[in-house]
Amino acid sequence: MKKPVCKNEKGFTLAEAMMATVVLGIAAAGLLVPFTSGAKVRAEGARRTIAAKLGGDLVEQVVKTPFEKIVSTYHGYIEPQGQIKDADGTVFTDSNYTNFSRDVSCEYVYVPQESGTGEQQFIRITVRVYYSGGEMAIITRLISK
Repeated sequence: MKKPVCKNEKGFTLAEAMMATVVLGIAAAGLLVPFTSGAKVRAEGARRTIAAKLGGDLVEQVVKTPFEKIVSTYHGYIEPQGQIKDADGTVFTDSNYTNFSRDVSCEYVYVPQESGTGEQQFIRITVRVYYSGGEMAIITRLISK
């Protein structure tokens, strides 16, 4: 005995359900894109903030050094990636600092008001902070005797 065929059945076929799932997946992916790019921007901002802080801390450390010892102590100073130190010389162990590195260059300079002869009264220090090899912050400061 045959089952009667009903033409007015309501509901989705398997093909329609699969198409609805695909369309819903595409729409959901489109909605998530701004959130993922926002998270990347936030992480970049946090890294730049840490880089500025690390650079400023090293500049202050250099400034506290006696003028006569700045160039001999800090010119060419490098802290390799993962070896960032605090003011006491202790390496930061926090995972937030593992990809950072920084270096210092120092040079004697004359300011326009000076004749360019005689004892040099100014040192320009430049601190660069890197994250995974990419430059994140540069801080330059002029120090007088």
